[in-house]
Amino acid sequence: MKQKEIMLNTQPHREEDDFSEDHVGTSYNTPLRDDAFDMSDDEKVAKIEEHFESIMNILGLDLNDDSLRGTPHRVAKMYVKEVFSGLNPANKPQARLFDNKYKYDQMLVEKDITFYSHCEHHFVPIYGKAHVGYISSGKVIGLSKINRIVQYFAKRPQVQERLTVQIANELKKILKTDDIAVVVDATHMCVASRGVGDTNSKTGTAFFDGKFNDAQIKNEFLNYINAK
Repeated sequence: MKQKEIMLNTQPHREEDDFSEDHVGTSYNTPLRDDAFDMSDDEKVAKIEEHFESIMNILGLDLNDDSLRGTPHRVAKMYVKEVFSGLNPANKPQARLFDNKYKYDQMLVEKDITFYSHCEHHFVPIYGKAHVGYISSGKVIGLSKINRIVQYFAKRPQVQERLTVQIANELKKILKTDDIAVVVDATHMCVASRGVGDTNSKTGTAFFDGKFNDAQIKNEFLNYINAK
């Protein structure tokens, strides 16, 4: 502890040091600049590749090694085309609505939707399960579209609370109903692989609106997603 205090007192103070270990949430919308999509994906890949090569050089890695030579390009392509592809609105899934011809007026639940995201504070993985429920207002969507919506918002630097709300609000908008429930249960590698190094803890977040605020309906939803 004394050693840490000495280090803090002998180095310039940076504003980010005040919350470097905290999960700070800033807004419902993912923070993006107005010019976020002025560059094409290919241009972004090229620039990230260049910068990541610099990072690897700073770390002292030998980029002439066969195993490392292609890493800057692989990382850049992964960032833009895969793990952060949800930043681009062009990749948002288009959900087609269908009439609820069966007149099914009970909750529909899609549980155990696997997702992979990244903590926006350390850019390390967040992974877990999302559970979604809704009660139709007369329209339904294909089941796979629920999975795609979860994965779209997960594929960006995230805070779990924001991810939960973004999924819920998108479903409310698409389905034209407030009767939405979303529960997210996730493991954060910023907790497990660094910092406190706790590999057992998980984080849970929930969003309930409309009829899901009724205790009986909420409990029915929770009992179902917790059932084996």
